[in-house]
Amino acid sequence: MSDIIRYGNSKPGAGGQNLPFARAVQADGWLYVSGQVAMENGEIISGGIIPQTRKTIENLLAILEEAGYGKEDVVRCGVWLDDTRDFWTFNKIYAEYFGGEHAPARACVQSSMMVDCKVEIDCVCYKKPA
Repeated sequence: MSDIIRYGNSKPGAGGQNLPFARAVQADGWLYVSGQVAMENGEIISGGIIPQTRKTIENLLAILEEAGYGKEDVVRCGVWLDDTRDFWTFNKIYAEYFGGEHAPARACVQSSMMVDCKVEIDCVCYKKPA
């Protein structure tokens, strides 16, 4: 019996196709969450960096909740921005969710996105196994 739990992809990606990876994988207290974007009902939401950042983080947090983790369990986030000019605006929204006492480690880089989004975020979480 495997101690690995895979959280599948119940929602399709852009264009309605099922994506060939798990939304998250849990192993020995660690949770690895795949990169999330501002997707709703299989489509990237419209708007700029502010609504897309909020939706991306909300999608990430929904996966954490499904797996029984919270923001306080996030150890590290990886962030990809399509446009470096969005950094300060992104950072302000990000701090609303992850600033303060439980701020995780983070890397943030510029990268061209695979779909029409402005930001993608993944994370690694840890919670001592019960």
